[in-house]
Amino acid sequence: MLSLEQLMTLLADSESDRVKRTVSTNDTDKFSQAVCAFANDLPNHNHPGYLLLGVRDDGRLEGLEVSDRLLQTLSDLRSSGNIQPLPALTVQKFSLTSGDVAVVEVQPSDLPPVRYKGRVWVRIGPRKAIATEQEERILTERRIARARSFDASPVTGAGLPDLSLPLFAGYRQEVVAAEVLAENHRTIEEQLASLRFYDIVNHYPTVGGLLLFGKNPRFFFPGAYVQYLKLPGDTLTDLPDDQAEISGDLLSVLRELDTRVKAYIRISMEPESALREKILPDYPEVAVRELLLNAIMHRDYQSNTPVRFYWFKNRIEIQSPGGLYGEVTKETLTRRNSYRNPIVAETMKALGYVNKFGYGIQRAEAALNANDNGPAEFDIDERVFLATIRRRPSKRRRSVE
Repeated sequence: MLSLEQLMTLLADSESDRVKRTVSTNDTDKFSQAVCAFANDLPNHNHPGYLLLGVRDDGRLEGLEVSDRLLQTLSDLRSSGNIQPLPALTVQKFSLTSGDVAVVEVQPSDLPPVRYKGRVWVRIGPRKAIATEQEERILTERRIARARSFDASPVTGAGLPDLSLPLFAGYRQEVVAAEVLAENHRTIEEQLASLRFYDIVNHYPTVGGLLLFGKNPRFFFPGAYVQYLKLPGDTLTDLPDDQAEISGDLLSVLRELDTRVKAYIRISMEPESALREKILPDYPEVAVRELLLNAIMHRDYQSNTPVRFYWFKNRIEIQSPGGLYGEVTKETLTRRNSYRNPIVAETMKALGYVNKFGYGIQRAEAALNANDNGPAEFDIDERVFLATIRRRPSKRRRSVE
């Protein structure tokens, strides 16, 4: 964390590629661009960058009063999902004689290039700009030389023919800004590498690339599928009404799961008063969906075990191989988030499957509570994450066909 003495040094110094001053308090676009540029650390300082709110260009204070709401807005720059991959930042408030200063400290990313709404921002001296192709290539090569997550690792033995390039082209249209695409002169390998789906040094697709755009991901990752069972009773010994192994590229898997969740949720009418009825589902769709997405996003893809999605008469069980990851514990499950598969997580966010990072279980819990299902139950160890949601208790009701 920044000390008061260090802050005073930053205020006295001139603006540089590590310091951005502003008197604005509501320009989240400007703030996000600055965070993105500091995270990319194009000059390779390997030191944090600082966004200072309430400070004029000449270093004098504006007389700002920093509210809790402003600090929350600045903290949300990390988890909104507009900056990919997630930046590491901290937010502080300093109260000085001439006014308050809000400080956003941004650590250099281990996984550049970092993008804000599809654009790679960098700082060159006091100037902020969108990275050129050459600057983006430098950032890509720097990432390869640093520690990587499993889904950023190259898959030996795989090649470009193992990827569905039309599928990637459709995704690229969604996540890369139109003007960047219009000026693009890079090879397909370079385009894939810029989004961490291809290792351009070793000429192999990455794990994330194969999971998301692979023609046959299970050939490389035998556990990369969802085992689905729809059971008439309360135990696995019952003969299933429906069963499937849902596999393929991850985007197709997510679409198939959406279809099955919508198909099997039953809607009932229950009396709200003598003259009114309300519509209630057995399970809130958003809760089932969030827990499924959580299982797929955070599972261990090195395991040969699939995600298990079991729909019993009285409950739904969603089991994911891998257990908890990083700084998340059973006690902090709804308050902290660490990503075993950041590339998979970013892609799900870019395509709208995830609204905001770190809030999936909270959204599921709120939906279950509102629908009277009771809280989700979690059984977690180092190998397995099991989430169970109970069917809403029966009251006097009639089914809606």
